[in-house]
Amino acid sequence: MAHALRLARRGLGNVWPNPAVGCVLLREGRIVGRGWTQPGGRPHAERMALDAAGDLARGATAYVTLEPCAHHGRTPPCAEGLVQSGVLRVVSALTDPDSRVAGRGHAILRDAGVEVVEGVMEAEARDLQAGFLSRITRGRPFVTLKLANSFDGRIATANGDSQWITGQAARAHVHALRAQHDAVLVGAGTARADRPRLNVRGIATPRQPVRVVLGGDIPGLPPEGAEFGPLWHLQGDPVAALAELADRGITRVFCEGGGVLAGSLLRAGLVDQLIGYTAGVVIGADGRAGTGPMDLPALSQAPRFRLIETRAIGGDLFHRWQAI
Repeated sequence: MAHALRLARRGLGNVWPNPAVGCVLLREGRIVGRGWTQPGGRPHAERMALDAAGDLARGATAYVTLEPCAHHGRTPPCAEGLVQSGVLRVVSALTDPDSRVAGRGHAILRDAGVEVVEGVMEAEARDLQAGFLSRITRGRPFVTLKLANSFDGRIATANGDSQWITGQAARAHVHALRAQHDAVLVGAGTARADRPRLNVRGIATPRQPVRVVLGGDIPGLPPEGAEFGPLWHLQGDPVAALAELADRGITRVFCEGGGVLAGSLLRAGLVDQLIGYTAGVVIGADGRAGTGPMDLPALSQAPRFRLIETRAIGGDLFHRWQAI
């Protein structure tokens, strides 16, 4: 299952609105097929693994990071494909909460005499599927807020100079994170002031993230093309904007500013994960703050996050936090 989860991670940012799933077929102690959800969502991981295994799938055990689908779409259900291939046992990490599946995939397998084992490495699978699960159960994408700050929490000098607070290694790491998200979100003020490209550079990716500008007017940003993802302009408050993104199929959003948008997302309790890059530079109180006003009457009402990991990247400190 650990191998299947590593395969599933390859789909992050490339398969929305589908979940990123991994599948490994094991027969007599040997891997005979493996697969992961392909860009755009098709083919599914199970279909890819079954095609790779061919006749060797008969009698095998399938390790799947999410319950095999049970509904007919552009392709037949994966649960039926596993039955027809002659797989004898299916080990899944997580039940699919989508109403079109929600236990039906497991039921199809059991009704056909296939042994089903559920809940293997479920916590790890939930972490991987956080975006898909959020869209299905909460009606909004999973939101990661990225802040690259000076040691004293500033994102620019008083006159707006911000290039570059962090080093090249940290900036390259940001591109790797962009590639794992379906969309990159900025406020209209940041879009006008910085004219950000909001694409993945320096890393091969089959699908550039959607560029989302919230509020105001879109400045002259590059049109969609080989190097740039779709450009969407949304209006309204962050709650409505995230609901609209979910309706369009987005499961994971990477917010890169600015401070006003960051503050509004935090104030509304919409940030699921904080990504921080702290540089060894001090800008001072006259510099621009990383987040806008929070209007907090008491410290006890401030949003709290739990530290998940921290490490040095180049000359900067990377830290990742999850909402409590």
